Amino acid sequence: MSDDWKLLNTSTASGASSVEFTDLTGYKIFKFVCIDINVSTNSDNFTFQVNASGQSGFNEVMTTTAFRAYHNESGSTTGLDIDSGSQDQAQGTAYQTLSQSLGNGADECCAGELHLFNPASTTYVKHFYSRFNGYHDSDFSMGDFVAGYINTTSAITQISFKPESNTFDGVIKQYGLVAT
Repeated sequence: MSDDWKLLNTSTASGASSVEFTDLTGYKIFKFVCIDINVSTNSDNFTFQVNASGQSGFNEVMTTTAFRAYHNESGSTTGLDIDSGSQDQAQGTAYQTLSQSLGNGADECCAGELHLFNPASTTYVKHFYSRFNGYHDSDFSMGDFVAGYINTTSAITQISFKPESNTFDGVIKQYGLVAT
């Protein structure tokens, strides 16, 4: 038995306020690979949210947890902490932060992956996890780890990625896992 990721879609954002994917069927696991995400506003967060079947507004209820590891360029500040209260949600409907406080310089960006499990299920809630690394607005390397579930048994039909404010540049690739 071998497992292969199949590239399904690629979206290249240039000054985009959001990028959305609407094909979330046919695979049990989806992976979204975000490459060179550069926000237009300094100290902005890169986020995601979903719509369940028949819904709009990207406001599904989520419970999430977030922690981060960080290290600044001079080596004087390092840490690992749980990011409770500011980046996680307890049955919240906000866009979920994937990478936080990004710089907007030409040499500042983030990259990472979001894994979404069985979004077409109409029996179970939808689990996800992500791992991102970004260039923090004040010369830090910031590793963000987020996991949680979308609290609906309805099928998820859309996913949206966007900065908290304004626009961004970058590439997002959607993959589906093929098990043979």
